[in-house]
Amino acid sequence: MVAAQHLPKIGVSVSVWREGKVLLVERAKEPRGIWAFPGGHVEPGENLEAAAARELHEETGLTVRLEGLLGLYEVIRRDAAGQPTVHYVIACYLGHAGPEEPVAASDAAAAEWADPEKLSTYALAPNIADAVAKAKKLLTGQP
Repeated sequence: MVAAQHLPKIGVSVSVWREGKVLLVERAKEPRGIWAFPGGHVEPGENLEAAAARELHEETGLTVRLEGLLGLYEVIRRDAAGQPTVHYVIACYLGHAGPEEPVAASDAAAAEWADPEKLSTYALAPNIADAVAKAKKLLTGQP
């Protein structure tokens, strides 16, 4: 069991877009096979936007022009007794990809541009489908 003072932890991710598609990465670490936005831990003393850009670059080689905070999302996992074993609060940013092509690196087993209308073909991490829908609305100006 994780001591309560160690939870929750702050993380960052980036919903990064190019030509109407969103970048998804497949996790190389547990839980493997899950697709999500690039992201990870915030280093001590690092601001959230810098952490989001760094994690994106480490996992995919991409640069990003951040447009702002997309939202705050939580990932909570519990053991058989109901005690939290994982609790992340993730600051998810919205951004536009730089000119590079994504290459899976660091914690990513694969990286690809996904059609937001075909997300059902991916085993998505919690909150990703909702975040993609919200990002798409913001990018297209839909209500």
